[in-house]
Amino acid sequence: MSNSEPPYKSIDCVGLFCPEPLFQTREAMDSLNVGDILEVLADDPAAEEDLTRFAKRAGHEMVSIENNGDYQRFLIRKGR
Repeated sequence: MSNSEPPYKSIDCVGLFCPEPLFQTREAMDSLNVGDILEVLADDPAAEEDLTRFAKRAGHEMVSIENNGDYQRFLIRKGR
């Protein structure tokens, strides 16, 4: 899962814990158009499971998940 297309919007959730990264991701996705990519930076241990489950349930595509040591970088393409 990798993508060279730059994100349309980025949110920094480093230092925030469940459920805040999920809430901020959901709110940011609502402001995007179909096909736009959201970049989410998060260090919450539950973020990968929460955001992957959210993307699938909401009809979005988890384009990539990168582990950058202290945090993870998620790229999510807006679906419907």
